[in-house]
Amino acid sequence: MSDITVTTLAERPHLQGAMDEMPETWNEFVRHDLVGWTHYPRIADELPDYTLVATDGSGAVVAKAMSVPFALNAPGRGELPAGGWARVLQWAFSDLKYGRTPDTVSAIEISVANGQQGRGLSYTMLGAMRDNARARGFSEVVAPVRPNAKHLEPLTPIEEYALRVRDEDGLPTDPWLRVHVRAGGVIEKVAPVSMCVNGTLAQWREWTGQPFDKGGEIEIPGALVPVHCAPERDYAVYVEPNVWVRHAL
Repeated sequence: MSDITVTTLAERPHLQGAMDEMPETWNEFVRHDLVGWTHYPRIADELPDYTLVATDGSGAVVAKAMSVPFALNAPGRGELPAGGWARVLQWAFSDLKYGRTPDTVSAIEISVANGQQGRGLSYTMLGAMRDNARARGFSEVVAPVRPNAKHLEPLTPIEEYALRVRDEDGLPTDPWLRVHVRAGGVIEKVAPVSMCVNGTLAQWREWTGQPFDKGGEIEIPGALVPVHCAPERDYAVYVEPNVWVRHAL
């Protein structure tokens, strides 16, 4: 894609506003993970060298990739956390605050603007994230991947879904996991509590447009697993699993 330019936000800080306003396809409820989204906005401000932005020939922002450096091998850690996306954000900003030397980079988000899908930009941004980490002296990128077709099978166990492959080439059936594996990633394990969204029934109705008038497990558009609804207590909780993928550089 010769018309696409990818740099860090540190190199083009004037693009932060356009990057923040880039039209995306995230479901509204995903934006209400309290731990993750408390830290997520800090990445561009405090870690611009790990924030990648892509523009097209006209200068419009068409994709972004957010990552964070963290100390995976710090005392008490050593393994990719069950808490996935939210936990690695906590670790990264704790390490930044206390001056721990990072040894690993974690992907946090790769997002392509509405209307720009199908151009291979996700693969381009993943490659740029790997290159950026390598250039900064890291030997590994890890990613708590949110499989982008899992929402079509919310009742399928994530452990089964993550390991499903195509007969013709042995690559994952999930498109986003397939991009990672094609880029050299290796699926390691599931992060069963990678994101947690809780709210009152009124909040869930606002976020989803669904009635939330029955107890139990409720399937909603865009959710990888059902939401647990407890009308008698006026709350519902969504606990999302992701899949850890390792990329050796």
